[in-house]
Amino acid sequence: MKKVLLLGSGQSHVDLLSTLAATPLIDTQLTLIAPYPLHLYSGMVPGFVAGQHALEACLIGLEPLLKQSGVRWHTGSAVALDMESGTVRLGDGSTFEFDWLSIDAGVVQDRHHIESTLPGAREHGLFVRPLEAFCALWPKMVEMAANRPLRIAVLGGGVTAIELALAIRQRLAESSVTLVADQHTFGSGLPAGAQPWVLSALRRHQITLLSDTATTVEAQQVLLASGARLACDAPVIALGEQAPAWLGHSGLALNPQGRIATDGFGRSTSHAHVFASSEITSRAQPALTANLLAALAGLPQTRPTSQPNTLHFLSYGDRRARVSWRGLSATGHWVWWLRNWLERRHLQRYSRD
Repeated sequence: MKKVLLLGSGQSHVDLLSTLAATPLIDTQLTLIAPYPLHLYSGMVPGFVAGQHALEACLIGLEPLLKQSGVRWHTGSAVALDMESGTVRLGDGSTFEFDWLSIDAGVVQDRHHIESTLPGAREHGLFVRPLEAFCALWPKMVEMAANRPLRIAVLGGGVTAIELALAIRQRLAESSVTLVADQHTFGSGLPAGAQPWVLSALRRHQITLLSDTATTVEAQQVLLASGARLACDAPVIALGEQAPAWLGHSGLALNPQGRIATDGFGRSTSHAHVFASSEITSRAQPALTANLLAALAGLPQTRPTSQPNTLHFLSYGDRRARVSWRGLSATGHWVWWLRNWLERRHLQRYSRD
């Protein structure tokens, strides 16, 4: 009986559960460790913030998939991984042994590390990760803004920060929104040449862009590296996303950024019985489901192929979006509709009982 441990309920593990629900494995004991019996689809979070989706529409319930696949679910989150003993320790002190391990825990925001570089963030800031906590707190900010306009600062320059700034501006029309991002991080994660039209979108939606770095978060203000003080009622912390800190003491080979070093099959370069999703690895990889199942069956695995048809979307918050594909791009309501249709179709694929 092989012991297979699935760490985290990210998209790759949702796909794996869906596959196993149709074709359960025999002679294999699978356990999923995740804090919630659901998956929050990150692609629809900006729409939720903008008021275009209910939170329930962004969720994939895991319980039907767990029941059909025969995978056991244990509530919790990992705090330590020991490859020498082949065990994972959870926050409640319990430990789990494994023969095979699949990690899809997603990126996190290390609050201790962020606090050391941005004092006051833990006390005054609203962190984007974990998304479940952010989405639970967002309605409270909407209630606050209903009583008086807020001064909101989004700290970060990546895709997540930009989409959230645009979505917040749409939902809280009477509030002011400022995006604080230095020139090195602004537009990171977007296709080459995207910065000009992102700048245009920010201007059109009256979002102030400060090319600066936040150094301290205080009540009612954010201090910047330039020496300026930005009046702020609600700082949204959308920076510092990284792999979980417990990977650093796991014994797995990591790259300089602390992400799992993987080969062309999505396996750890130091431990071939460990697989990981692309969010916390050092390279692009093929679908985790196919290669993990192939490895368990002793079959050949598949290397990643190029994905020339990948569409890159950026939502503007106002039911308009931009799409980039092979160096081409387009903007309009129909692009937002296309993205929305693709996302809903994606969720419907897994939302079956």
